[in-house]
Amino acid sequence: MAHEHKLEIFRGLLKFKSNVSKIWGVLIFLTIITTIEVALGIAKPKILISSYFLGMKVLNWIFIILTLVKAYYIAWDFMHLRDEKSSLRRAIVWTPIFLVLYLVFILLFEADYIYVIFRDGFVKWDF
Repeated sequence: MAHEHKLEIFRGLLKFKSNVSKIWGVLIFLTIITTIEVALGIAKPKILISSYFLGMKVLNWIFIILTLVKAYYIAWDFMHLRDEKSSLRRAIVWTPIFLVLYLVFILLFEADYIYVIFRDGFVKWDF
């Protein structure tokens, strides 16, 4: 059973005439996001480095969010997840999102613990 792929991105705001033009459109979108990430990584604006949100620099949050957006569009358009049933889409998309949020949660608490240990003085363990 052949079926047509949906030729729009951004919830139908941008429509393409063919699959090839859609692939180029998504590739340009992902390139723009990557360029923004690289530019922010090189420039490191002081306002984004000096301000914190939930125990982590705002610049790091921007990197995490932009990376998740890129991963979403790669899976959604290049892996044709958009054309699958909604239950499969949810299982594939929401599972990594929850795992990434859990990983960020663990990293924040562990990094804070290590920071406090180094700030307050090194404690030698006797094994």
